[in-house]
Amino acid sequence: MQTTPYGSWPSPIDATLAAAHDGHPESVAFVGDEAWWTEPRPAEGGRRTLVRRRADGTEEQVLPAPWNVRSRVIEYGGTPWAGVMRPEGPLVVFVDFADQRLYRWDGGEPRPLTPLSPVGGGLRWVDPQVRVERGEVWCVLEEFTGDGPTDLRRAVVAVPLDGSAAEDRDAVRELSDGRHRFVTGPRLSPDGRQAAWLAWDHPRMPWDGTEVILADVTEDGTLSAPRTVAGGPEESVAQADWAADGTLLLVSDRTGWWNLHRLGADGEAVAVCPREEEFGGPLWKVGQRWFAPLDTGLIAVVHGRGATALGILDPETGELVDAAGPWTEFAPTLAVHGSRIVGVGASPRSAHEVVELDASTGRARVIGAAHDDPVDPAYYPEPQIRAVTGPAGREIHAHIYPPHHPDHVAGGGELPPYVVWAHGGPTSRSPLVLDLEIAYFTSRGIGVAVVNYGGSTGYGREYRNRLREQWGVVDVEDCAAVALALAEEGTADRSRLAIRGGSAGGWTTAASLATTDVYACGTILYPVIDLGEWASGETHDFESQYLESLVGPIAEVPGRYAERSPSAHADRITAPFLLLQGLDDVICPPSQSERFLASVEEQGRRVPHAYIAFEGEGHGFRRAETMVRALESELSLYAQVFGLNPPGIPTLELSG
Repeated sequence: MQTTPYGSWPSPIDATLAAAHDGHPESVAFVGDEAWWTEPRPAEGGRRTLVRRRADGTEEQVLPAPWNVRSRVIEYGGTPWAGVMRPEGPLVVFVDFADQRLYRWDGGEPRPLTPLSPVGGGLRWVDPQVRVERGEVWCVLEEFTGDGPTDLRRAVVAVPLDGSAAEDRDAVRELSDGRHRFVTGPRLSPDGRQAAWLAWDHPRMPWDGTEVILADVTEDGTLSAPRTVAGGPEESVAQADWAADGTLLLVSDRTGWWNLHRLGADGEAVAVCPREEEFGGPLWKVGQRWFAPLDTGLIAVVHGRGATALGILDPETGELVDAAGPWTEFAPTLAVHGSRIVGVGASPRSAHEVVELDASTGRARVIGAAHDDPVDPAYYPEPQIRAVTGPAGREIHAHIYPPHHPDHVAGGGELPPYVVWAHGGPTSRSPLVLDLEIAYFTSRGIGVAVVNYGGSTGYGREYRNRLREQWGVVDVEDCAAVALALAEEGTADRSRLAIRGGSAGGWTTAASLATTDVYACGTILYPVIDLGEWASGETHDFESQYLESLVGPIAEVPGRYAERSPSAHADRITAPFLLLQGLDDVICPPSQSERFLASVEEQGRRVPHAYIAFEGEGHGFRRAETMVRALESELSLYAQVFGLNPPGIPTLELSG
């Protein structure tokens, strides 16, 4: 074991390796007996491809480059494909990212099913269900009616499978009545006579309150008599689907936790397994799935508190048995076929992989995207689950990743630098899984503290509601509390603390630099910076009124928006920072970063900083070359501020 200063340890986990393993499988489904899913391709422009697992166990990429299976509905997208198996082979429909058209693939060149529109962002589609018997695809349409980001409408629609709508928008049948701003794709009852979907309206976000809409399916394939059967302004239903016996199941947080409920004949929702843990989550993508009913009456569920397991629930007895295996986190995507259950699981020692659980035997195994250690796992971090006491005695959840290396340690008197990671959302959380971006730092002798601050999901509605009208306060305080606790207990060097985050985490980072003296520097990625402009038409429709709950009604508390915006307090920022931005970002547009940067530079003080803008990148970086430069620049910032000497890292030029 060699004694080497923190931040100077040599590591085989370079930025190229971390970038190559960014992203994970999503949108699992069965096509006949075969499991299919989407996978990221960072080295191919960040596209997502469609993968099938054949009966002999081999994996096959279905769609070559440049096809990119990804929807832009509500900008975050959702389930972008669906398929069925016919005697002549699979029939698949998918959304291509480039033009957002819905395509049909049945073995040859994909053919468009939907038209283009020159209006605004055009026509977009998500959460498809193939109905071969009707010759249609039922899905969600997002249609721009003008050039503004909120000039649009959404509806449940039916798209002909014969391609007749490829040049004719009028050939698309609208199934819903258009009274709701946001909808999910319909789920048909086993007898085909009813359809259920979720809906909500501004200013609510789906984790604030949604409604379950139930409609009758007529013989001619229209939806009649739509009515609300569950949910409301203060009740979030994250998913609704049908049991094999025709009972409507839903995940509702009416008890304070997202629990699974059965809708009775009297219209009352009854919890089938009441627990103080989550069987659902925030609906950031249309079509996310936390439960899947089996034909036997059992239900596959993704559930947990601060983490998620894959289990099988008996709704009659409430008995719940989890899959045995190394996985400690499952993504909100599930598919079932017979007794087979497929999901996407990961752990602190393994990246996300496609997992199949046999409900009849209880055996779980990896069937796709299998984790393969790209380096000796001795270089992986060894995380700790922590709860820190914050202001007013509130509990704050965090994952602590100390510096870790198999061959190097620091001298006895040296404390390590630490970087606090603030997740995006903010109504989200950071899972405890192997992340090579974290290992990139910890294997070099820099600790990472991932904070699931108040407002994060996974800990019940009360914890989630801590951030109501407190964004920029509670998140900032909680991150600082964790950082200072690490310093006070002798885990971290108080003089070498940093903070970083993207999107909402970028906001928390910028706000922390503007309102606290805890951090020596920070990395701000594609952030919200100016609340007033962001809430006044500078962002997309889905989050255009998010701040009504996070900050307060702008008509009632306009001063609060300026008071909390880092762009209005650039004079308070003295710590060096790195600002990273995608030029195609429509969620947190470049104008936010550019105004903030101008405000800092107008102060006339020398604040060392760097701004890197990436062409072709949107909200969240997907291209390997972008991620490499971003990681190396971030490490260089810490090296310069903390006095570190990481080998082989290009020097980031700081101005100011």
